[in-house]
Amino acid sequence: MTEQLRLMAVHAHPDDESSKGAATMAKYVSEGVDVLVATCTGGERGSILNPKLQGDPYIEEHIHEVRAKEMAEARDILGVKQEWLGFVDSGLPEGDPLPPLPEGCFALQDVDEAAGRLVKLIREFRPHVVTTYDENGGYPHPDHIMTHKISMVAFEAAGDASRYPEAGEPWQPLKLYYNQGFNRPRTQALHDALLERGMESPYGEWLERWHTMGRERTLTTYVPCGDFFEIRDKALIAHATQIDPDGGWFRVPLDLQREVWPTEEYELAKSLVGTSLPEDDLFAGIRNN
Repeated sequence: MTEQLRLMAVHAHPDDESSKGAATMAKYVSEGVDVLVATCTGGERGSILNPKLQGDPYIEEHIHEVRAKEMAEARDILGVKQEWLGFVDSGLPEGDPLPPLPEGCFALQDVDEAAGRLVKLIREFRPHVVTTYDENGGYPHPDHIMTHKISMVAFEAAGDASRYPEAGEPWQPLKLYYNQGFNRPRTQALHDALLERGMESPYGEWLERWHTMGRERTLTTYVPCGDFFEIRDKALIAHATQIDPDGGWFRVPLDLQREVWPTEEYELAKSLVGTSLPEDDLFAGIRNN
């Protein structure tokens, strides 16, 4: 393929792009791939998860603007482009029974109507590969599940001139992947490596309750990107309201991560090109066509 390769990563909230596939994106940017993050919501209902910033009245009152600035910083660190789809964060309902979702939020939109915004962006950017979440959302946040739903519709519809005719000239992406960076083999490998070195592991409780977290996913694609883990972490830390730099995300030394598990993982969900599994490249089957 002689034209520039293009990758679109569809995410629910600002910060998701930095915790899911960020090193992969930074790697492809370094190789000259054009990478665009599509952020479905503004994260307006996200909690302030960094204990150092909790209780700050300015942040609480202006969370939407603060998270937009964090996204801009992370975007620059990763070297990617980014567009907002403009939906409103649904929040994560808690309680038993669960309360109803807020009126007008992303998760309550009509799926086909909401997918039109993503179809328009796909037709404008013309990605060869799209990444998104699986049917469980990676974890069952209503916005993550909705992100999956509109991604599936948009992937199928973007190349069909009869659908969303107002959204621009048709463009058919060639491959669709689910982010699967939080997978059991990786978690187990890092856990065992930490214990073998006499270090404390943050993953013990995760592994004990893994059987309650849904079926095991099929990992098809392992992208070598250990050289970009530091960039990934810097982008994640840029989302200061969401990430404690002294928290569990950063307890595994980067050198150990690179030694034990230097890849990010994906599940190939749809492909319109021939490829052989397992892959080490999201563009496998595309580069040589």
